[in-house]
Formats: sequence, C-alpha cells, structure tokens
Amino acid sequence: MSVTNNLKVVAGQGSKAVSFANTERFSLIAGPCQMESRDHAFMIAETLAELCSRLGIGLVYKSSFDKANRTSLSGQRGIGIDKALEIFAELKTQFGFPVLSDIHTEEQCGIVAPVVDILQIPAFLSRQTDLLVAAAKTGRVINVKKGQFLAPWDMKNVLAKLNESGNPNVLLCERGASFGYNTLVSDMRSLPIMASLGAPVVFDATHSVQQPGGQGGSTGGQREFVETLSRAAVAVGIAGLFVETHEDPDNAPSDGPNMVHLKDMPKLLEKLLAFDDIAKAA
Repeated sequence: MSVTNNLKVVAGQGSKAVSFANTERFSLIAGPCQMESRDHAFMIAETLAELCSRLGIGLVYKSSFDKANRTSLSGQRGIGIDKALEIFAELKTQFGFPVLSDIHTEEQCGIVAPVVDILQIPAFLSRQTDLLVAAAKTGRVINVKKGQFLAPWDMKNVLAKLNESGNPNVLLCERGASFGYNTLVSDMRSLPIMASLGAPVVFDATHSVQQPGGQGGSTGGQREFVETLSRAAVAVGIAGLFVETHEDPDNAPSDGPNMVHLKDMPKLLEKLLAFDDIAKAA
C-alpha cells in the first residue's frame, strides 16, 4: 500500500500533543541517554517540562530502555524494557507529554508501541527492512536516524519502506556522517535534502558531536560544539531538535561526553528560538 508522505507529524494526544513541521517552530526531543531510575527520569522530566512550557516549545521526553550498541561489553545498557515501560507510562500520566525510545528488534515494536508514542530506529539499523516494516505497522510515529554511512538522498528508500508499509507518520533525523576514524561531521545540506523527500526533519545535536569509540572502551564526544551545530541547523530550518541532557553528564552511564548539562538547557533553547524565529519569519 502506498501512502502519501506527511509534511506534518503529530505525536501524543490532547493538549500536550507535539507537532513536527519544517515550517513551524521547532519541537524538542530531549532527555537522558538511557533510563537510569524512576527518580532520575522524573527529575529530568519535571525540569524539561517546566522549561518547555515557559518557552512555548513542544516537548517529547526521550530515554532508552536499552543501549544495545555499546562500544564494549562493559558498557551500561539501561534498566530494561519492562521497568522502563512502567516509568514511561507514569511520566505520561504525570506530565502529559509524548515519549520516545529506541527499538532494536522486530519483537520489541509490538511490546513498546502501546506505551511509547514515537519509536526510534537507531542509525546503525536504518536499513533493516524487517525492523522498519514492523515499526511502521504499529501505527506509531517513527523517528528514523540517518545511518552514519548513508547520503541524505538515500533516505528516500528508508522513507519509502515505512510509507509503503502503511505509515505516513515519519520523522527523518540527521545525526552526523562518519568521517575517518572516531569522527562525525554534520552536513547541513542534508536537512533541506531530506525535507525535500516529504518528511519533517529532526537534527540530533548531541549524537552529531560524538566520537564513536573515541575513548577506547567507550564513546567520546565534544559537547562544546552542540550549540554551534544546533544554531546552524535551526538557521537552516528544522521541525525538531534532539538533545540528550543530564544533570551530571561527566558521570552519566552512557554518552556523557556529548550530553548537554541540564542547567545549560534554558540558555541554549532561548538562543535557538531566536534563530528559529528568523529562519521561519514570513
């Protein structure tokens, strides 16, 4: 079945539903890299919810129940699917916002979809046809990260797999392209190119500054460049911004070097809104 591509995608329900459109104010996907505990999730969520309400930004809370692509076996992976889904359900009841988490297998799609509003396809899995089809058939919004090994125009085939499986609610996410060893670069041309394919585009600011395997047994990162890349992406025009954040990123169990400190989020978002207003002025 062929489905017309959606230029506006809505996640969640009710007054806290979040819309993604390349011509509207950007919405925010934010939270810690992995779910660490109920108390930690609620602390981050409350801070982000208050901030986004004050700034008038739609918020999707993100966290991973399992970080399946760790650099080494010793890497911490999260609290697991069962505990995480219970916490996601509580967060939605308490705050009303939509939630997002990664899925890694076909089987996880049906388990996660009843609770999670946006299913995220990790970049390394963006060409896995069976996973894409299974995710699409849940009817949930799909945020698919462009593989580090793919050109932006190659995402037309990824988008087609999801659309032709019956799901028009797809976000295409840029998270950097592999450049030599342990390095990613962000090509801002990819944002309008992917938008031209007929989907809202999200820029993943924190994974774009990763240094995969850069610390030997774990991933490194350069969080000092998150603002620089975010400003560039917002100036180009995007539907959504993806930012992982933590109150103590240097001691976070995963992706600490590229996460934004929670206390720095207000200043970052205030700056980005100014760029967004200019980029989308009539």
